[in-house]
Amino acid sequence: MSIGRTLRAAVAGAVAAGAWAAVEPAIQRATGGRHTQVRLIGGVITPDGPWQEVGLAIHLGNGAAFGAAFAWLGLAGVGQGILAAEAENTLLWPLCSVIDRIHPDVRSGVWPPLAHSRAELAQEVLGHAAFGAVLGALIPRSR
Repeated sequence: MSIGRTLRAAVAGAVAAGAWAAVEPAIQRATGGRHTQVRLIGGVITPDGPWQEVGLAIHLGNGAAFGAAFAWLGLAGVGQGILAAEAENTLLWPLCSVIDRIHPDVRSGVWPPLAHSRAELAQEVLGHAAFGAVLGALIPRSR
């Protein structure tokens, strides 16, 4: 795969992660979930510091890495984007039990334990679907 294609895929992944963050409030209203990706990440890294900036930067960076890997694997299109994002969600969801032990918002009761909340799981499923759909739309299948 060319460096140009890899770079375009990384940018697509970052854009898709930004889109996820943008639609997350609507997803929260639809599911009753209370966490956000930016706070989930930023709250672990810098709970009392600039968690918004840190969380958003890492979220966008994760999206970029995912986009590059998606294209490197030869995947493309909305359907494969959603499937790949949901596969990642399925593989990483068990880590919520660790996050539940260390995240300040779970420990303080602001958020419910993520690993045992259907609303939080639903929020993650819809968030990953939105991410995958945008990513796949930005990396279309070749004709």
